[in-house]
Amino acid sequence: MWRPSIHAKGSPRVHRQKHGKANSTVDSGQAHLRFAPTIVLVVTQNMALEMVIASQLSDDRIVIESANTESEALEHFMAAHPRIVLLDISTLGATLLETLVNFDPATEVILINGTNSVDSAVSAIQQGACDYFPSPLDIGKLCLRLSGLLAEAETRRKTYELDTELTDAYQFEGIIGRSPLMLELFSKLRRVGPHFKTALVTGETGTGKELVARALHNLSPVSSRPFVVANCSALVPTLIESELFGHVRGSFTGAIGDKIGVFEYASGGTVLLDEIGELSLQAQAKLLRVIQNHEVQRVGSPVLKRIDVRIIAATNRDISHLAAEGEFRQDLYYRLGMVEIKLPRLADRKEDLPLLQRHFVSMFSHDYNKPVTGITRRAQICLARYSWPGNVRELQNAIGNACMMTSNSVIDVLDVPEHIRNARPGSAPDSRLLSFEESQNRHLLHVLQVVGGNKARAAEVLGISRTTLYEMLARMDSEETSRKTLAMAAAAPK
Repeated sequence: MWRPSIHAKGSPRVHRQKHGKANSTVDSGQAHLRFAPTIVLVVTQNMALEMVIASQLSDDRIVIESANTESEALEHFMAAHPRIVLLDISTLGATLLETLVNFDPATEVILINGTNSVDSAVSAIQQGACDYFPSPLDIGKLCLRLSGLLAEAETRRKTYELDTELTDAYQFEGIIGRSPLMLELFSKLRRVGPHFKTALVTGETGTGKELVARALHNLSPVSSRPFVVANCSALVPTLIESELFGHVRGSFTGAIGDKIGVFEYASGGTVLLDEIGELSLQAQAKLLRVIQNHEVQRVGSPVLKRIDVRIIAATNRDISHLAAEGEFRQDLYYRLGMVEIKLPRLADRKEDLPLLQRHFVSMFSHDYNKPVTGITRRAQICLARYSWPGNVRELQNAIGNACMMTSNSVIDVLDVPEHIRNARPGSAPDSRLLSFEESQNRHLLHVLQVVGGNKARAAEVLGISRTTLYEMLARMDSEETSRKTLAMAAAAPK
Protein backbone atom coordinates (compact mmCIF):
# COMPACT_ATOMS: atom_id res chain seq x y z
CA MET A 1 0.00 0.00 0.00
CA TRP A 2 1.21 3.47 -0.88
CA ARG A 3 1.37 6.18 1.79
CA PRO A 4 1.62 9.76 0.48
CA SER A 5 3.51 12.45 2.33
CA ILE A 6 1.57 15.64 3.03
CA HIS A 7 3.82 18.54 4.01
CA ALA A 8 3.21 21.94 5.48
CA LYS A 9 1.99 24.66 3.15
CA GLY A 10 4.79 26.17 1.12
CA SER A 11 6.98 23.07 1.09
CA PRO A 12 6.98 20.28 -1.51
CA ARG A 13 4.01 18.02 -0.94
CA VAL A 14 5.00 15.05 -3.05
CA HIS A 15 7.83 12.63 -3.55
CA ARG A 16 8.25 12.71 -7.31
CA GLN A 17 10.02 10.26 -9.53
CA LYS A 18 11.78 11.66 -12.57
CA HIS A 19 9.48 11.38 -15.54
CA GLY A 20 10.30 10.03 -18.96
CA LYS A 21 12.57 7.30 -17.60
CA ALA A 22 11.70 3.74 -16.73
CA ASN A 23 13.62 1.89 -14.07
CA SER A 24 14.49 -1.71 -14.89
CA THR A 25 14.01 -4.34 -12.23
CA VAL A 26 14.56 -8.09 -12.32
CA ASP A 27 12.01 -10.56 -11.00
CA SER A 28 12.50 -14.36 -11.26
CA GLY A 29 15.01 -13.91 -14.02
CA GLN A 30 12.65 -11.78 -16.13
CA ALA A 31 13.22 -8.10 -16.90
CA HIS A 32 10.28 -5.78 -16.23
CA LEU A 33 9.75 -2.06 -16.64
CA ARG A 34 8.48 0.09 -13.79
CA PHE A 35 6.81 3.16 -15.22
CA ALA A 36 6.50 6.55 -13.57
CA PRO A 37 3.46 6.73 -11.25
CA THR A 38 0.27 8.54 -12.23
CA ILE A 39 -0.02 12.09 -10.92
CA VAL A 40 -3.31 12.93 -9.18
CA LEU A 41 -4.01 16.62 -8.53
CA VAL A 42 -6.37 17.34 -5.61
CA VAL A 43 -7.89 20.84 -5.86
CA THR A 44 -9.64 21.90 -2.64
CA GLN A 45 -9.52 24.55 0.09
CA ASN A 46 -10.58 21.97 2.65
CA MET A 47 -7.29 20.88 4.21
CA ALA A 48 -8.98 18.16 6.28
CA LEU A 49 -10.49 16.68 3.12
CA GLU A 50 -7.09 16.87 1.45
CA MET A 51 -5.53 14.90 4.31
CA VAL A 52 -8.31 12.27 4.24
CA ILE A 53 -7.99 11.77 0.47
CA ALA A 54 -4.20 11.48 0.70
CA SER A 55 -4.39 8.97 3.55
CA GLN A 56 -7.01 6.82 1.84
CA LEU A 57 -5.70 6.79 -1.72
CA SER A 58 -2.80 4.46 -1.11
CA ASP A 59 -1.21 2.96 -4.19
CA ASP A 60 2.32 2.70 -5.58
CA ARG A 61 0.93 3.86 -8.91
CA ILE A 62 -0.09 7.31 -7.59
CA VAL A 63 1.68 10.53 -6.66
CA ILE A 64 -0.61 13.18 -5.18
CA GLU A 65 -0.20 16.91 -5.69
CA SER A 66 -2.55 19.44 -4.16
CA ALA A 67 -3.66 23.00 -4.84
CA ASN A 68 -5.83 25.36 -2.78
CA THR A 69 -6.65 28.05 -5.36
CA GLU A 70 -7.60 28.12 -9.03
CA SER A 71 -4.34 29.86 -10.00
CA GLU A 72 -2.31 27.34 -8.03
CA ALA A 73 -4.28 24.50 -9.61
CA LEU A 74 -3.57 25.81 -13.12
CA GLU A 75 0.11 26.24 -12.28
CA HIS A 76 0.37 22.63 -11.06
CA PHE A 77 -1.73 21.39 -13.99
CA MET A 78 0.42 23.00 -16.67
CA ALA A 79 3.67 22.00 -14.99
CA ALA A 80 2.90 18.38 -14.05
CA HIS A 81 0.18 17.40 -16.59
CA PRO A 82 -1.69 15.18 -14.10
CA ARG A 83 -3.73 12.34 -15.56
CA ILE A 84 -6.44 12.64 -12.86
CA VAL A 85 -7.82 15.76 -11.15
CA LEU A 86 -10.11 15.71 -8.10
CA LEU A 87 -11.90 19.07 -8.16
CA ASP A 88 -13.82 20.15 -5.05
CA ILE A 89 -16.59 22.37 -6.45
CA SER A 90 -17.93 23.17 -2.98
CA THR A 91 -14.97 25.49 -2.34
CA LEU A 92 -13.72 26.35 -5.84
CA GLY A 93 -15.51 27.62 -8.94
CA ALA A 94 -16.82 24.97 -11.34
CA THR A 95 -15.54 27.13 -14.22
CA LEU A 96 -12.13 25.57 -13.60
CA LEU A 97 -13.49 22.32 -15.08
CA GLU A 98 -13.87 23.78 -18.56
CA THR A 99 -10.37 25.30 -18.42
CA LEU A 100 -8.75 22.01 -17.43
CA VAL A 101 -10.65 19.92 -19.98
CA ASN A 102 -9.92 22.34 -22.82
CA PHE A 103 -6.23 22.51 -21.90
CA ASP A 104 -5.78 18.73 -21.96
CA PRO A 105 -8.81 16.61 -22.98
CA ALA A 106 -6.93 13.42 -22.03
CA THR A 107 -7.05 14.39 -18.34
CA GLU A 108 -9.74 12.68 -16.25
CA VAL A 109 -11.47 15.28 -14.05
CA ILE A 110 -13.65 14.05 -11.18
CA LEU A 111 -15.93 16.57 -9.47
CA ILE A 112 -16.40 16.02 -5.73
CA ASN A 113 -18.65 17.53 -3.05
CA GLY A 114 -21.25 18.73 -5.54
CA THR A 115 -25.00 18.93 -4.94
CA ASN A 116 -26.89 15.65 -4.80
CA SER A 117 -28.69 16.27 -8.08
CA VAL A 118 -29.00 14.13 -11.22
CA ASP A 119 -29.09 17.28 -13.38
CA SER A 120 -25.84 18.51 -11.84
CA ALA A 121 -24.17 15.16 -12.52
CA VAL A 122 -25.33 15.02 -16.14
CA SER A 123 -24.29 18.65 -16.68
CA ALA A 124 -20.82 17.97 -15.23
CA ILE A 125 -20.29 14.96 -17.49
CA GLN A 126 -21.48 16.90 -20.53
CA GLN A 127 -18.92 19.61 -19.70
CA GLY A 128 -16.13 17.02 -19.74
CA ALA A 129 -15.96 15.56 -16.23
CA CYS A 130 -15.46 11.80 -16.18
CA ASP A 131 -17.42 11.38 -12.92
CA TYR A 132 -19.34 13.25 -10.22
CA PHE A 133 -19.43 12.52 -6.47
CA PRO A 134 -21.98 14.53 -4.43
CA SER A 135 -21.63 15.61 -0.81
CA PRO A 136 -21.16 13.88 1.58
CA LEU A 137 -18.19 12.37 -0.20
CA ASP A 138 -18.03 8.57 -0.16
CA ILE A 139 -14.27 7.96 0.05
CA GLY A 140 -14.72 4.24 -0.53
CA LYS A 141 -16.50 4.74 -3.86
CA LEU A 142 -13.99 7.41 -4.84
CA CYS A 143 -11.11 4.98 -4.22
CA LEU A 144 -12.82 2.33 -6.32
CA ARG A 145 -13.34 4.83 -9.15
CA LEU A 146 -9.69 5.88 -9.05
CA SER A 147 -8.59 2.25 -9.11
CA GLY A 148 -10.71 1.79 -12.20
CA LEU A 149 -9.18 4.85 -13.86
CA LEU A 150 -5.67 3.63 -13.06
CA ALA A 151 -6.50 0.25 -14.56
CA GLU A 152 -7.92 1.96 -17.66
CA ALA A 153 -4.80 4.13 -17.95
CA GLU A 154 -2.59 1.04 -17.79
CA THR A 155 -4.77 -0.67 -20.39
CA ARG A 156 -4.57 2.38 -22.67
CA ARG A 157 -0.79 2.48 -22.27
CA LYS A 158 -0.50 -1.18 -23.20
CA THR A 159 -3.00 -0.74 -26.04
CA TYR A 160 -1.02 2.24 -27.35
CA GLU A 161 2.18 0.19 -27.37
CA LEU A 162 0.39 -2.78 -28.93
CA ASP A 163 -1.29 -0.64 -31.60
CA THR A 164 2.07 0.89 -32.47
CA GLU A 165 3.53 -2.58 -32.91
CA LEU A 166 0.46 -3.84 -34.76
CA THR A 167 0.53 -0.89 -37.16
CA ASP A 168 3.84 -2.27 -38.41
CA ALA A 169 2.90 -5.94 -38.02
CA TYR A 170 -0.38 -5.57 -39.91
CA GLN A 171 0.98 -3.38 -42.69
CA PHE A 172 1.17 -5.23 -45.98
CA GLU A 173 2.75 -3.40 -48.90
CA GLY A 174 1.55 -0.07 -47.47
CA ILE A 175 -1.98 -1.38 -46.74
CA ILE A 176 -3.06 -1.51 -43.07
CA GLY A 177 -5.58 -3.97 -41.70
CA ARG A 178 -6.07 -6.82 -39.27
CA SER A 179 -9.75 -7.62 -39.86
CA PRO A 180 -10.61 -11.01 -41.40
CA LEU A 181 -11.59 -9.29 -44.66
CA MET A 182 -8.21 -7.59 -44.97
CA LEU A 183 -6.20 -10.64 -43.94
CA GLU A 184 -8.01 -12.59 -46.68
CA LEU A 185 -7.19 -9.79 -49.13
CA PHE A 186 -3.50 -9.92 -48.20
CA SER A 187 -3.50 -13.68 -48.70
CA LYS A 188 -5.06 -13.30 -52.15
CA LEU A 189 -2.54 -10.66 -53.18
CA ARG A 190 0.33 -12.95 -52.16
CA ARG A 191 -1.06 -15.73 -54.33
CA VAL A 192 -1.90 -13.56 -57.34
CA GLY A 193 1.04 -11.13 -57.37
CA PRO A 194 3.76 -13.41 -58.80
CA HIS A 195 1.62 -14.73 -61.66
CA PHE A 196 -0.99 -12.25 -62.94
CA LYS A 197 -0.98 -10.74 -66.41
CA THR A 198 -4.29 -8.90 -66.07
CA ALA A 199 -6.31 -8.11 -62.94
CA LEU A 200 -9.49 -6.19 -62.09
CA VAL A 201 -9.60 -4.28 -58.79
CA THR A 202 -13.06 -3.13 -57.71
CA GLY A 203 -14.33 -1.20 -54.70
CA GLU A 204 -15.94 2.03 -53.59
CA THR A 205 -14.13 5.34 -53.87
CA GLY A 206 -11.47 5.71 -51.18
CA THR A 207 -11.01 2.00 -50.41
CA GLY A 208 -7.41 1.93 -51.64
CA LYS A 209 -7.55 0.47 -55.15
CA GLU A 210 -4.29 2.11 -56.23
CA LEU A 211 -2.52 0.77 -53.13
CA VAL A 212 -3.66 -2.73 -54.06
CA ALA A 213 -2.47 -2.24 -57.64
CA ARG A 214 0.95 -1.13 -56.38
CA ALA A 215 1.04 -4.15 -54.06
CA LEU A 216 0.40 -6.46 -57.02
CA HIS A 217 3.19 -4.78 -58.97
CA ASN A 218 5.62 -5.00 -56.03
CA LEU A 219 4.86 -8.71 -55.61
CA SER A 220 5.35 -9.44 -59.31
CA PRO A 221 8.61 -10.46 -61.04
CA VAL A 222 8.71 -6.99 -62.70
CA SER A 223 8.69 -4.99 -59.45
CA SER A 224 11.87 -3.17 -60.47
CA ARG A 225 10.31 -2.04 -63.76
CA PRO A 226 7.98 0.98 -64.30
CA PHE A 227 4.57 1.24 -62.62
CA VAL A 228 2.48 3.71 -64.62
CA VAL A 229 -0.96 5.07 -63.65
CA ALA A 230 -3.44 6.30 -66.26
CA ASN A 231 -6.67 7.81 -64.93
CA CYS A 232 -9.19 7.15 -67.69
CA SER A 233 -11.76 9.56 -66.23
CA ALA A 234 -9.25 12.44 -66.25
CA LEU A 235 -8.21 12.00 -69.89
CA VAL A 236 -9.81 14.17 -72.60
CA PRO A 237 -12.08 11.81 -74.62
CA THR A 238 -10.53 12.86 -77.96
CA LEU A 239 -7.02 12.24 -76.67
CA ILE A 240 -7.48 8.98 -74.71
CA GLU A 241 -6.10 6.81 -77.52
CA SER A 242 -3.15 9.15 -78.00
CA GLU A 243 -2.34 9.04 -74.29
CA LEU A 244 -2.61 5.26 -74.02
CA PHE A 245 -1.20 4.13 -77.36
CA GLY A 246 0.77 7.16 -78.59
CA HIS A 247 0.61 8.96 -81.93
CA VAL A 248 2.80 9.97 -84.85
CA ARG A 249 3.44 13.44 -86.17
CA GLY A 250 0.59 14.83 -88.30
CA SER A 251 -1.93 12.16 -87.26
CA PHE A 252 -4.34 14.88 -86.06
CA THR A 253 -4.42 18.64 -85.57
CA GLY A 254 -1.88 19.57 -82.91
CA ALA A 255 0.24 16.40 -83.34
CA ILE A 256 3.47 18.31 -84.01
CA GLY A 257 5.68 15.35 -83.16
CA ASP A 258 5.73 11.67 -82.33
CA LYS A 259 4.48 10.74 -78.86
CA ILE A 260 5.06 7.53 -76.93
CA GLY A 261 1.97 6.13 -75.21
CA VAL A 262 1.50 4.76 -71.70
CA PHE A 263 1.78 1.11 -72.78
CA GLU A 264 5.03 1.61 -74.69
CA TYR A 265 6.51 3.60 -71.82
CA ALA A 266 5.56 0.91 -69.27
CA SER A 267 6.71 -2.04 -71.42
CA GLY A 268 8.37 -4.56 -69.14
CA GLY A 269 6.40 -3.22 -66.15
CA THR A 270 2.80 -2.61 -65.07
CA VAL A 271 0.03 -0.24 -66.17
CA LEU A 272 -2.84 0.73 -63.86
CA LEU A 273 -5.91 1.85 -65.79
CA ASP A 274 -7.86 3.66 -63.10
CA GLU A 275 -11.61 4.17 -63.63
CA ILE A 276 -11.59 1.73 -66.56
CA GLY A 277 -15.38 2.08 -66.82
CA GLU A 278 -14.93 5.55 -68.35
CA LEU A 279 -13.02 4.19 -71.37
CA SER A 280 -14.80 4.58 -74.74
CA LEU A 281 -15.84 1.45 -76.68
CA GLN A 282 -13.36 2.33 -79.43
CA ALA A 283 -10.49 2.57 -76.95
CA GLN A 284 -11.69 -0.66 -75.33
CA ALA A 285 -11.32 -2.46 -78.68
CA LYS A 286 -7.69 -1.31 -78.95
CA LEU A 287 -7.04 -2.27 -75.33
CA LEU A 288 -8.37 -5.77 -76.03
CA ARG A 289 -5.86 -6.08 -78.88
CA VAL A 290 -3.04 -5.05 -76.55
CA ILE A 291 -4.04 -7.77 -74.08
CA GLN A 292 -4.55 -10.50 -76.71
CA ASN A 293 -1.65 -9.86 -79.09
CA HIS A 294 0.79 -7.91 -76.87
CA GLU A 295 0.94 -5.28 -79.60
CA VAL A 296 0.27 -1.54 -79.63
CA GLN A 297 -0.42 0.70 -82.61
CA ARG A 298 0.15 4.44 -82.39
CA VAL A 299 -2.59 6.74 -83.69
CA GLY A 300 -1.89 7.49 -87.35
CA SER A 301 0.72 4.73 -87.76
CA PRO A 302 0.34 1.36 -89.56
CA VAL A 303 3.22 -0.10 -87.55
CA LEU A 304 2.54 -2.59 -84.76
CA LYS A 305 4.98 -2.62 -81.85
CA ARG A 306 5.47 -5.57 -79.52
CA ILE A 307 5.17 -4.85 -75.83
CA ASP A 308 5.23 -6.91 -72.65
CA VAL A 309 3.17 -5.27 -69.94
CA ARG A 310 1.01 -6.34 -67.00
CA ILE A 311 -2.38 -4.59 -66.91
CA ILE A 312 -4.42 -3.79 -63.79
CA ALA A 313 -7.82 -2.18 -64.27
CA ALA A 314 -9.55 -0.44 -61.35
CA THR A 315 -13.08 0.90 -61.02
CA ASN A 316 -15.74 1.83 -58.49
CA ARG A 317 -18.48 0.92 -60.98
CA ASP A 318 -20.19 -2.43 -61.57
CA ILE A 319 -18.42 -3.53 -64.75
CA SER A 320 -20.51 -6.70 -65.09
CA HIS A 321 -23.66 -4.54 -65.12
CA LEU A 322 -22.11 -2.16 -67.68
CA ALA A 323 -21.19 -5.15 -69.86
CA ALA A 324 -24.74 -6.51 -69.63
CA GLU A 325 -26.09 -3.08 -70.67
CA GLY A 326 -23.70 -2.90 -73.64
CA GLU A 327 -21.71 0.01 -72.18
CA PHE A 328 -18.58 -2.10 -71.73
CA ARG A 329 -17.20 -4.85 -73.98
CA GLN A 330 -17.98 -8.24 -72.50
CA ASP A 331 -14.89 -9.87 -74.04
CA LEU A 332 -12.68 -7.19 -72.46
CA TYR A 333 -14.43 -7.65 -69.11
CA TYR A 334 -13.73 -11.38 -69.23
CA ARG A 335 -10.06 -10.83 -70.05
CA LEU A 336 -9.57 -8.21 -67.33
CA GLY A 337 -11.61 -10.15 -64.81
CA MET A 338 -9.52 -13.31 -64.97
CA VAL A 339 -8.49 -12.21 -61.48
CA GLU A 340 -10.94 -9.90 -59.68
CA ILE A 341 -10.04 -8.38 -56.33
CA LYS A 342 -12.88 -6.73 -54.43
CA LEU A 343 -12.00 -4.25 -51.68
CA PRO A 344 -14.25 -4.02 -48.60
CA ARG A 345 -15.77 -0.78 -47.36
CA LEU A 346 -14.34 0.74 -44.20
CA ALA A 347 -17.79 0.35 -42.61
CA ASP A 348 -17.43 -3.43 -43.07
CA ARG A 349 -14.07 -3.57 -41.30
CA LYS A 350 -14.45 -1.28 -38.30
CA GLU A 351 -11.91 -3.48 -36.45
CA ASP A 352 -9.22 -1.70 -38.47
CA LEU A 353 -10.21 1.80 -37.29
CA PRO A 354 -7.80 1.95 -34.28
CA LEU A 355 -4.83 0.88 -36.41
CA LEU A 356 -5.69 3.30 -39.21
CA GLN A 357 -6.23 6.15 -36.74
CA ARG A 358 -2.88 5.47 -35.05
CA HIS A 359 -1.16 5.33 -38.46
CA PHE A 360 -2.65 8.61 -39.69
CA VAL A 361 -2.02 10.43 -36.37
CA SER A 362 1.64 9.39 -36.54
CA MET A 363 1.88 10.36 -40.20
CA PHE A 364 0.32 13.82 -39.84
CA SER A 365 2.12 14.51 -36.57
CA HIS A 366 5.36 14.05 -38.50
CA ASP A 367 4.15 15.96 -41.57
CA TYR A 368 2.89 18.94 -39.55
CA ASN A 369 5.73 18.77 -37.02
CA LYS A 370 3.18 18.75 -34.18
CA PRO A 371 3.44 16.60 -31.01
CA VAL A 372 0.05 14.91 -31.49
CA THR A 373 0.22 11.56 -29.71
CA GLY A 374 -3.29 10.12 -29.91
CA ILE A 375 -7.06 10.48 -29.81
CA THR A 376 -9.25 10.78 -26.71
CA ARG A 377 -11.75 8.03 -25.98
CA ARG A 378 -14.77 10.23 -26.67
CA ALA A 379 -13.28 11.27 -30.03
CA GLN A 380 -12.67 7.60 -30.85
CA ILE A 381 -16.32 6.85 -30.06
CA CYS A 382 -17.34 9.73 -32.33
CA LEU A 383 -15.19 8.34 -35.17
CA ALA A 384 -16.38 4.77 -34.59
CA ARG A 385 -20.09 5.60 -34.88
CA TYR A 386 -19.62 7.40 -38.23
CA SER A 387 -20.45 5.37 -41.37
CA TRP A 388 -17.44 6.57 -43.47
CA PRO A 389 -19.05 6.74 -46.93
CA GLY A 390 -15.71 8.02 -48.26
CA ASN A 391 -13.92 5.04 -46.72
CA VAL A 392 -10.20 5.14 -45.79
CA ARG A 393 -9.54 8.29 -47.81
CA GLU A 394 -12.21 10.16 -45.85
CA LEU A 395 -10.75 8.88 -42.56
CA GLN A 396 -7.29 10.04 -43.63
CA ASN A 397 -8.61 13.50 -44.48
CA ALA A 398 -10.54 13.70 -41.19
CA ILE A 399 -7.49 12.77 -39.08
CA GLY A 400 -5.32 15.17 -41.08
CA ASN A 401 -7.80 17.98 -40.48
CA ALA A 402 -8.04 17.13 -36.76
CA CYS A 403 -4.24 17.04 -36.36
CA MET A 404 -4.07 20.44 -37.99
CA MET A 405 -6.83 21.96 -35.85
CA THR A 406 -5.96 20.59 -32.40
CA SER A 407 -4.00 22.78 -30.00
CA ASN A 408 -3.39 19.87 -27.62
CA SER A 409 -1.26 16.75 -27.66
CA VAL A 410 -4.37 14.64 -28.33
CA ILE A 411 -7.29 14.93 -30.74
CA ASP A 412 -10.59 15.58 -28.96
CA VAL A 413 -14.20 15.63 -30.18
CA LEU A 414 -14.16 19.35 -31.02
CA ASP A 415 -11.14 18.79 -33.29
CA VAL A 416 -13.08 16.28 -35.41
CA PRO A 417 -14.74 17.75 -38.56
CA GLU A 418 -18.25 18.99 -37.76
CA HIS A 419 -20.14 16.72 -40.17
CA ILE A 420 -18.56 13.67 -38.51
CA ARG A 421 -19.02 15.06 -35.00
CA ASN A 422 -22.74 15.69 -35.57
CA ALA A 423 -23.45 12.40 -37.37
CA ARG A 424 -25.82 10.02 -35.63
CA PRO A 425 -25.36 6.23 -35.45
CA GLY A 426 -28.66 5.76 -37.26
CA SER A 427 -31.81 7.63 -38.04
CA ALA A 428 -35.28 6.31 -37.30
CA PRO A 429 -38.12 6.70 -39.81
CA ASP A 430 -39.98 9.89 -39.06
CA SER A 431 -43.43 8.52 -39.76
CA ARG A 432 -43.69 5.72 -37.20
CA LEU A 433 -43.56 5.21 -33.47
CA LEU A 434 -40.55 3.45 -31.97
CA SER A 435 -40.95 0.10 -30.28
CA PHE A 436 -39.98 -0.26 -26.62
CA GLU A 437 -36.82 -2.18 -27.60
CA GLU A 438 -35.78 0.46 -30.15
CA SER A 439 -36.31 3.25 -27.59
CA GLN A 440 -34.32 1.24 -25.05
CA ASN A 441 -31.43 0.79 -27.48
CA ARG A 442 -31.39 4.48 -28.37
CA HIS A 443 -31.36 5.49 -24.73
CA LEU A 444 -28.49 3.07 -24.05
CA LEU A 445 -26.43 4.57 -26.90
CA HIS A 446 -27.21 8.10 -25.66
CA VAL A 447 -26.03 7.29 -22.12
CA LEU A 448 -22.86 5.67 -23.48
CA GLN A 449 -22.17 8.81 -25.49
CA VAL A 450 -22.72 11.10 -22.47
CA VAL A 451 -20.36 9.07 -20.22
CA GLY A 452 -17.67 8.94 -22.87
CA GLY A 453 -18.04 5.22 -23.63
CA ASN A 454 -17.44 4.12 -20.02
CA LYS A 455 -19.52 0.93 -19.90
CA ALA A 456 -19.22 0.53 -16.13
CA ARG A 457 -20.51 4.06 -15.58
CA ALA A 458 -23.25 3.60 -18.21
CA ALA A 459 -24.47 0.44 -16.47
CA GLU A 460 -24.54 2.33 -13.15
CA VAL A 461 -26.56 5.22 -14.65
CA LEU A 462 -29.00 2.81 -16.32
CA GLY A 463 -29.37 0.77 -13.15
CA ILE A 464 -28.39 -2.52 -14.80
CA SER A 465 -25.45 -4.90 -14.43
CA ARG A 466 -22.48 -4.72 -16.78
CA THR A 467 -23.35 -8.24 -17.98
CA THR A 468 -26.81 -7.03 -19.04
CA LEU A 469 -25.25 -4.03 -20.76
CA TYR A 470 -22.85 -6.22 -22.75
CA GLU A 471 -25.71 -8.56 -23.71
CA MET A 472 -27.76 -5.62 -24.99
CA LEU A 473 -24.83 -4.30 -27.04
CA ALA A 474 -24.15 -7.78 -28.47
CA ARG A 475 -27.82 -8.15 -29.42
CA MET A 476 -27.78 -4.76 -31.15
CA ASP A 477 -24.66 -5.76 -33.13
CA SER A 478 -26.29 -9.07 -34.09
CA GLU A 479 -29.49 -7.34 -35.25
CA GLU A 480 -27.49 -4.84 -37.31
CA THR A 481 -25.59 -7.68 -39.00
CA SER A 482 -28.88 -9.47 -39.77
CA ARG A 483 -30.36 -6.30 -41.29
CA LYS A 484 -27.31 -5.90 -43.56
CA THR A 485 -27.56 -9.56 -44.65
CA LEU A 486 -31.27 -9.23 -45.49
CA ALA A 487 -30.65 -5.99 -47.36
CA MET A 488 -27.90 -7.63 -49.45
CA ALA A 489 -30.15 -10.61 -50.20
CA ALA A 490 -32.98 -8.30 -51.29
CA ALA A 491 -30.65 -6.32 -53.54
CA ALA A 492 -29.10 -9.41 -55.16
CA PRO A 493 -30.22 -10.18 -58.75
CA LYS A 494 -32.95 -12.82 -58.96
